[in-house]
Amino acid sequence: MFSDNATNFVGADRKLRELKEAFLAQATELKGFAADEGFSFTFIPPREPHFGGLWEAAVKSAKHLIVRAIGNVLLTVEELSTLLAEVEAILNSRPLTPLNQDPNDGEALTPAHLLIGCSLRSLPPAQWSKTYLTGLQERTKWLHPKRNLQPGDLVLVHEDNTPPQQWVTGRVVATVEGQDGKVRVADITTKAGTIKRPIHKLALLPMDVEGT
Repeated sequence: MFSDNATNFVGADRKLRELKEAFLAQATELKGFAADEGFSFTFIPPREPHFGGLWEAAVKSAKHLIVRAIGNVLLTVEELSTLLAEVEAILNSRPLTPLNQDPNDGEALTPAHLLIGCSLRSLPPAQWSKTYLTGLQERTKWLHPKRNLQPGDLVLVHEDNTPPQQWVTGRVVATVEGQDGKVRVADITTKAGTIKRPIHKLALLPMDVEGT
């Protein structure tokens, strides 16, 4: 178990060890289970939270979604529980990698597949479109060089006059380059067939296993 070297986690380590000793003293069954399983804490260096970048990124994403959704509104327990479930659905619906090598399959593997065996279909449209889909095509990307789209890439297809939550995913099957070697147009295979789109209507889905 890895965590920050904060006093609350160090205290938790001590309490868990005390709990283990209590279990071992109470019953033969519990003693056997605890001896087989065990546990240990591995601490990052004190006052160095960036050493926990992987889980800190997940915490940052969750906080960002929660703050944008509620602002300064006071929620009931039921409302907060619903919001946290929606945030969980969003974070567990980010693409990790294509599900397979079939160029006709535009689906991506998500954390939800690893948790429940399938994708999460009931995503909150407002949160999804505001915090994820529209962020894939931020204008700041034109200020920095980006790699060309390549056959096999999984992309999100921007459709005019269509809500972001209804945009479709597809796989690049062919590209057209300009004289400068930059891809300008791509052929995309979707479930409805093959379409041709300029690159400013396409967003490369970030296949990031670290969830950053």
